[in-house]
Amino acid sequence: MWTKDKILTLGQLRAQLAAWRAAGRPIVFTNGCFDLLHLGHVDYLEQARHLGGALVVGLNTDASVSRLKPGRPLQDEQARARILASLAFVDAVVLFGEPTPLALIEAVRPDVLVKGDDYSIDGIVGHDFVLNNGGQVRTVPLVPGYSTSRIVEKVRSGA
Repeated sequence: MWTKDKILTLGQLRAQLAAWRAAGRPIVFTNGCFDLLHLGHVDYLEQARHLGGALVVGLNTDASVSRLKPGRPLQDEQARARILASLAFVDAVVLFGEPTPLALIEAVRPDVLVKGDDYSIDGIVGHDFVLNNGGQVRTVPLVPGYSTSRIVEKVRSGA
């Protein structure tokens, strides 16, 4: 499958979700900005994928990243989407521009909602929706010392 074929609109994703569900593949969902892909992201996404049969990544649009993180994104949404889609354990990437991924989570109806262990379960957007619909909400351990903010600081300081 071509990397670009994994970057889906919501309509395309709905059709793909139906096919995965018909094949008995539990759907895992996570989201983020993924501005500079690093070891922490790769490890996190790989762990998330192991929690089900297909991993859907909700990716913040450029506009939503800039609202969340002044001075960012460093890479545009199409570049970030292509990089994520190139990972073997990412099955689909879908962009969202809302302040939170709640509407996307409700559309995906994941079997497993995942975030890093820097979140508490009740602090994860959409946790109540997923739990009320029979799904699971999980956190996975993050690799210490890896973050986009830390990389940006290091580059800017010349370290």
